[in-house]
Amino acid sequence: MASSNLLDWPEPIVPVQTLSNSGMSSLPQQYVKPPSERPSGVTNDPNLSIPVIDLASFSNTPEHHQEMLKAIASACKNWGFFQLVNHDVDTEAVRRMRSAWREFFDLPMEEKKAHANLPVTYEGYGSRLGVEKGAILDWSDYYFLNLFPSDIRNLDKWPKIPTDLREATEKYACQLISLCQVLLKAMSSSLGLEEDYLHNAFGGSDGISATMRVNYYPRCPQPELTLGLSSHSDPGGITLLLTDDNVEGTQVRKGDAWVTVQPVPGSFLVNVGDQIQILSNGRYRSVEHRALVNSDKERFTIAFFCNPRGNLPVAPASELVGPGSPALYQEAVTFSDYRKYIRTKGPSGKTQVQSISSAMQPGPAA
Repeated sequence: MASSNLLDWPEPIVPVQTLSNSGMSSLPQQYVKPPSERPSGVTNDPNLSIPVIDLASFSNTPEHHQEMLKAIASACKNWGFFQLVNHDVDTEAVRRMRSAWREFFDLPMEEKKAHANLPVTYEGYGSRLGVEKGAILDWSDYYFLNLFPSDIRNLDKWPKIPTDLREATEKYACQLISLCQVLLKAMSSSLGLEEDYLHNAFGGSDGISATMRVNYYPRCPQPELTLGLSSHSDPGGITLLLTDDNVEGTQVRKGDAWVTVQPVPGSFLVNVGDQIQILSNGRYRSVEHRALVNSDKERFTIAFFCNPRGNLPVAPASELVGPGSPALYQEAVTFSDYRKYIRTKGPSGKTQVQSISSAMQPGPAA
């Protein structure tokens, strides 16, 4: 789609929070998903639970270090997700971040609308992803920001109210980008690559890109008919999700089932994005996930996306390609070009990464 078509939304934007607060008893038709996409197939089988990884082992004894690398490799191959504990992100930074952004979403609607976004960058306050006219929408509002490198920041997009929001976001972002660099090293080592391989493939210390999406899922009159965020794999590198302590809602696809994440207190939910799937030549897999809503409680999460620098071509690591492991992705693509798909089409399962594969790939691990 030509960039000129990304300059405005195809239909007037109505914040979902406005619809939720109106007291409506039935879901507007533009939010009703086809039966095949509605919440179903949910499992809480204790044998199907997201792996938990203790990052403290990364700097512990060599034996513990190797065990952690094995755990990361297993989680990235078999789930594409893990919950990370003992990550050293300051609990006060997390508390301030949650508090400031909850306060923002509690502001009067006109104050939030002053930060309304456009599809050309997505920065700001919004309620849809994708620009196809007549698309079925998700039941959520969000705030999207560019964070790193500093030259992509537009501080005009950072709300001034609440007054501590900018400082809280800056401190939180600095801690999370440091954590992502640790995770990139661990993932590199667990793939048998040089420790700095993924870090450098993402652009190195001055080039790694990071963005953030604060997700607000208002109460929904008919949650069985819709989703807060449709099924998708993340187009970027790795995602760190700060989940809601009080309300479940994130689901991960496992074979034909959807597994509801049971958040571990103080953890981050980490998932592999499409760029890691490409760089690892399919050894580590991005996996579909989605967000549910409910009629009784609102839900609030913060997603931090660590991505390759936008203009860097991304292709499988040469060390992971050979006679018995041909390149699954023949043509390198930049992340700036790659993410245009989801910004145009909206969340669409794993359609995009599968479309660029040069070989038929199996579905998510069962």
